[in-house]
Amino acid sequence: MRTIFNATSPKLLGICLRVLKDREEAEDALQDVFVSVWQRASSFDPAKASAITWLATIARNRSIDRLRSRKQQRFSAPLEDGLEIPDDAPDAFTLAADGQGRQQLKGCIAELENRAQSMIRAAFFDGLAYSQLAERAGVPLGTLKGWMRRGLRQLRECLQK
Repeated sequence: MRTIFNATSPKLLGICLRVLKDREEAEDALQDVFVSVWQRASSFDPAKASAITWLATIARNRSIDRLRSRKQQRFSAPLEDGLEIPDDAPDAFTLAADGQGRQQLKGCIAELENRAQSMIRAAFFDGLAYSQLAERAGVPLGTLKGWMRRGLRQLRECLQK
């Protein structure tokens, strides 16, 4: 577990920081991530995703859960603090694309409409929350969720071919 933590914690902390914009809360979320990994390690399926993609997804989801449960917004650490964390590892997209389904994944993403491509990449490879994407696109959160649901459904159908 120590090896996994040392190898992945900078990237996962960066994801948590990007979503939560608060270093202390991001560190707490990161701890939750590793507790969850410890408890659910048997649920990891290398056929579905690489280990770093699985970990990044857990980190993103835990951070979004914390963001949603906040009663008031607190911003004590600037987003730029996440840039100071050393991380020479490739990003989640690179790791996922290097897996055995690389060509299929690229092809399926390319088949999506431009809006779905950019939203899915931003959510899953850059760690942006749906609320951030909705704000960026200037649409209601429900509209964005509909776009994402349709895009992910198309992506899943393409990957199952």
